[in-house]
Amino acid sequence: MPKPKTTRENARTRKTGPKARWQLQTAKARFSELFRRARSEGPQLITRRDKEGVVMISDEQYQRLVGKAHQPRSLLQFFRESPLVGIELDLERDKDEGRDVEL
Repeated sequence: MPKPKTTRENARTRKTGPKARWQLQTAKARFSELFRRARSEGPQLITRRDKEGVVMISDEQYQRLVGKAHQPRSLLQFFRESPLVGIELDLERDKDEGRDVEL
């Protein structure tokens, strides 16, 4: 069986981009190998007719991208790391006098 084609990218992209390119039919037929390579070698690009693509990544990489790794550990940490730290906010309000209601 032929090996999946390695993507031709510059060195900077290669560090973060998919390590190998798979056609959908090959990926389906060799799913166990695709799964193993995604875990051991890094992201794997799967294409259909060389146009549409998805990337298979390990669970650890996924968690780093969107998971709990990016969530603050506490509300205090959230406020300390907020991009709004140091911005002066005007939190004063006019006194609410209520309204007249006929009963």
